[in-house]
Amino acid sequence: MIPAAFGYRRAGDLADALTRLGQGGVTVLAGGQSLLPALKARTARAETLLDIGHLAELSHITDNGSHLAIGATTRHCDLAASDLLRERLPSLARAAALIADPQIRHMGTIGGSLAHADPAADLVLAGIALDASVVLARRDGLRVVALRDFVLGAGRTAIEPGELITEVRVAPDTGPWSHRKFHRDALEWAIVAVAVSSGRVAISGLAPVPVRALGVEAALKRGAGAAEAAALADAGTDPPNDRTAGADYRRHLARVLTRRALIEIGVAP
Repeated sequence: MIPAAFGYRRAGDLADALTRLGQGGVTVLAGGQSLLPALKARTARAETLLDIGHLAELSHITDNGSHLAIGATTRHCDLAASDLLRERLPSLARAAALIADPQIRHMGTIGGSLAHADPAADLVLAGIALDASVVLARRDGLRVVALRDFVLGAGRTAIEPGELITEVRVAPDTGPWSHRKFHRDALEWAIVAVAVSSGRVAISGLAPVPVRALGVEAALKRGAGAAEAAALADAGTDPPNDRTAGADYRRHLARVLTRRALIEIGVAP
């Protein structure tokens, strides 16, 4: 399909991007792997696209001691290939490596993935399991929002008018981890996925946003085995019935994937 007409502006630098955002009427373009198909299908419209994908100041992976700072336009392929991430945040590097195919991983960005807020996105799920935070900048300052509070629903985030994701912050986490998902083929979104990082368990596919499986986490703290803890994976959720899968099947997948993930990290069966 052909998108509706729109304008195009290429940001000179971050300050220029924030100024243009503050003036309104622009939609941010980074990798375009979610936005451009939506424009073509006319499920989204834009008056003017503001291209920030080339801004080197927003593409980095930096060790700041207490946390790793990842620039918003850092590509999925760079996350997957980063020696620093593999050493200090291996679960995030692995999540990036699982995204779609090489073409998408070489274009898609971490900031774009979080801003798109697809409930089945690998980086959203992994970030919630890692207790990541998102840095939002605007002309008069910035604020830091926990990722679990940033994603509000399918396609909905806590970004306010004039704000731009500039960075993702994650504390180093080299503890036991697992990232498992079930999908019908390699390029489809996961029906259900589970990410485990140092005792935190996040699950997608049971709600409009990935959720922390607090019942599973509590069971692990009291010494429960994998099967006992995983039986609580879907507790308190109301999974959707849609063309992809029914609610009962999603509950089943959540319990099975959680049990496998827990066994993978060394929890007794």
